Amino acid sequence: MDFILFGMQGSGKGTQGKILAEVYDMTIFETGAALRNLAKQSSDLGKRVKNIIESGHLVPNEVVMEIVEDCIKSIPQEKNILFDGIPRKKEQSDSLNALLSRLGRTSLGILIEISEKEGRRRLSSRRICEQCKAVYPIFYEKDTCEKCGGKLVTRSDDTPSGIQTRIEAYNNETVPVIEAYRAAGKLLVINGEQSIKNVTEELLLSLRGRLKRPKQS
Repeated sequence: MDFILFGMQGSGKGTQGKILAEVYDMTIFETGAALRNLAKQSSDLGKRVKNIIESGHLVPNEVVMEIVEDCIKSIPQEKNILFDGIPRKKEQSDSLNALLSRLGRTSLGILIEISEKEGRRRLSSRRICEQCKAVYPIFYEKDTCEKCGGKLVTRSDDTPSGIQTRIEAYNNETVPVIEAYRAAGKLLVINGEQSIKNVTEELLLSLRGRLKRPKQS
């Protein structure tokens, strides 16, 4: 079974996704990272993505789906995939569901749920590493990244107007996708307004019995 990770900006879904992937030895497909990595390659698809990105245009859905399909086909059928950052809108959701069905894979949505108020609070106070782009919450007191030592800065789009734009896009485009998963009985909802540890515990408890072959410690 594959998993689609949903959550408003600031929900911590990226953090929880990494933990989940480590515990259950999943492959993470993170759209932004996949596009950046592909743009560095000399393949025909890599050159196409690089040209699109450098031109300032959004990568078309059909190209994204081509990348997703290449990724899925490179992974053993029995290995779980965790999709983070896709689907963002109905068109992508329809394409992804059709692709997974065609390749004989099933999926379940996971929503790390927080309120808009909490999302705004977190986004306005978080920092990221200039080098590795790791995200740090308000309670992290150091000014350097614990992973690579890079300087922590505020994201350029973590302004009131930038935050408002991203939340509106989430509500208008992604929430309808989430509701479709809910209506189909294919959505787990996790309370994201807890400590990172408690969110993880609730998430792992909710998935107990649904996954095969968890990584042995």
